[in-house]
Amino acid sequence: MLHIDSPEIRKCLLKGKFGLEKEGLRVYEDASMAHTPHPFPHDSHITCDFSENQTEINTCAEPSAEGAVHALEAYDRQIRKKIGTLERPEYLWPFSNPPYLAGEEDIPVAQFTGPLASKTRYREYLSDRYGRYKMTFSGIHVNYSFSEELLKKEYGHCSPCRSRYFRDRFYLELAEKTAAYGWLLVVLTAASPIMDASYFEGGYAPLRSTKERPVPGEPAAENPAGRDVFTGMASVRCSELGYWNAFTPVLDYTDVGAYSDSIGRYIDAGLLYSVSELYYPVRLKSKGENSLDGLKESGVDHIELRMFDLNPFSKACIDVRDVQFTQLFLVWLASIPRYSMTQAEQVFAVRNYKNAARYDLNTVRIVMPELTGKAADSAQGAALYVMDRIMDFYRPLLPDLPGWVEEVLRFEKAKIVNPGLRYAVRAREELSGSFLEKGIAHAMKKN
Repeated sequence: MLHIDSPEIRKCLLKGKFGLEKEGLRVYEDASMAHTPHPFPHDSHITCDFSENQTEINTCAEPSAEGAVHALEAYDRQIRKKIGTLERPEYLWPFSNPPYLAGEEDIPVAQFTGPLASKTRYREYLSDRYGRYKMTFSGIHVNYSFSEELLKKEYGHCSPCRSRYFRDRFYLELAEKTAAYGWLLVVLTAASPIMDASYFEGGYAPLRSTKERPVPGEPAAENPAGRDVFTGMASVRCSELGYWNAFTPVLDYTDVGAYSDSIGRYIDAGLLYSVSELYYPVRLKSKGENSLDGLKESGVDHIELRMFDLNPFSKACIDVRDVQFTQLFLVWLASIPRYSMTQAEQVFAVRNYKNAARYDLNTVRIVMPELTGKAADSAQGAALYVMDRIMDFYRPLLPDLPGWVEEVLRFEKAKIVNPGLRYAVRAREELSGSFLEKGIAHAMKKN
């Protein structure tokens, strides 16, 4: 727990490093999936996610949210420039929900060769277990690490062995608290309320042009393309319809070994192929490849938050203020007492993420012990309660912090007080009526 009463701690409270990962599907001008090979086979910062037509950008660690978003935008422009000049121009679909899907063959598994061939085999396993449709959801992951300067001042000068112990303990407690409170980030960044019906009904025929679609009043054709579906979710991928394992994981935050072993037991039981298949909103990672052995041997390097929807209203699909708030959120969590969850509370915590993905936050509740008996009897009320706690925490610190801190806090709270400011509400208002046509027009404007 950070001792923010220390002037030395306050001086470096907002020092840290940010890394962003962004997934995005490549599509043609009719909002159908592109069928060309991955266009950046030799760029380590632009690779494939599940599908050959799903790019994944990985930025370097940057010392500021602005720097990370700027780097993401640069890679995003690089992709758009290249695919826009292909013989048949392609575009990056700017939404977490997929465009028209003609069938599973429309979602080719990413092809890796040589030493990386195991990545293709892993994706084929995911295809068999979950189906390819679910793999088309795209999002953004925010990686954050607190500065060495801050951690050293918090724990004092100690031997490398003790230093690692304190670092691991710090991130384990942070991960547990993030698992408990991170649903707030879903409330604030959900941006995918509309889907094309082909996701649910399957593609029965090639996507037709606008001219070929029936005029109002005519019988609907068998092909579902172009028919919008509103599921009642603000973020489908974070909801019960989205990207989750078939079981609710319960993790052990006692130490890094126990944390790794609690995940390893699901692998041993055949519920997970590897740690990468743990579809949990919060992950702890070591440097290098994501593996349990690496975590045990090297300790924790950073925390990864995986619940961000693509925001179609921002350049590279993420608003820098949301990244800045993520840092403020993590600093607040690191400064409050440890929140040690029981097994039941961990199960409820996952349910809270799914409830926070609802479009109408007044129809669901957030279940946390501190909210029991309080007026915060809805997800919206709970979000306002937690946001007020965060603002109360920062209020006495504002004179020593950059001016953007207060601006970002006000920006985020406004989304809770006025639901019309949420990205999902705006997306539903602007895209309803023709998700595909309006979506591809939106994508073309970005090129």
